Amino acid sequence: MIKITFLGTGTSQGIPVIGSQHPVCLSENPKDKRLRSSVLIQWQDKNYVIDCGPDFRQQMLRAKCNHLDGLFFTHEHADHTAGIDDIRPFFFRQGNIPIYASKRVIEDLSRRFSYIFQNNDKYPGTPSVETHIIQKNKVFSLEGKQVLPIEVMHNQLTVMGFRIDNFAYLTDVKSINENQLKKLKDCDVLVLNALRIEPHYSHLNLDEALQIVDLLKPKRTYFTHISHFLGFHDECSKQLPKNVYLAYDNLKIQSN
Repeated sequence: MIKITFLGTGTSQGIPVIGSQHPVCLSENPKDKRLRSSVLIQWQDKNYVIDCGPDFRQQMLRAKCNHLDGLFFTHEHADHTAGIDDIRPFFFRQGNIPIYASKRVIEDLSRRFSYIFQNNDKYPGTPSVETHIIQKNKVFSLEGKQVLPIEVMHNQLTVMGFRIDNFAYLTDVKSINENQLKKLKDCDVLVLNALRIEPHYSHLNLDEALQIVDLLKPKRTYFTHISHFLGFHDECSKQLPKNVYLAYDNLKIQSN
């Protein structure tokens, strides 16, 4: 059994967007307030987080997460990586924090956060990481689980999704080739991005996300990486098919 907490379900600007007068940004419904997309995955006494955006500190405090066994990165965009400095409290207690990402993403993080990745003359108080390079067709073992990376396309950028047991998490998807789609068959829980109603050049819109759900037929689907242009949470939720849901911040679910 895997426990999943949605730490954030918003797009790159979050909801509300700074300065926006859009009705969804002005909503008082807590389910319309979304931090940047991330999930906490737990089994036994292990805590793993997928993506570490600029809201990471707030998310860890809200989730009362007091130890971190590792970070998975889907890709290098700031809304998925900019919170990496806030691994410091975990590092001070635990030592080096394992991270799992493609070679390209680790190289990008090494440039942008060189003080974390450098081995010599480190400034006191900076965190350190233990890097693990992952590839799309290579399963890796992690604390008794098999993790299957799944490559999707975010316009022209490759992004990694992850399947652990019968739980799969995909974000920033625009397209998935047939070979990678096969890895998503027979999921208990599929998490997939659904940005808005109108088409977008690098993200699935609602109709496109629903087409993938109809093709894969997971037992349950949760949409994430949602912008205010998708509409109010409660109104949109009423229009979704059976067993398809809008995720919201701090939602807790389980997967076999």
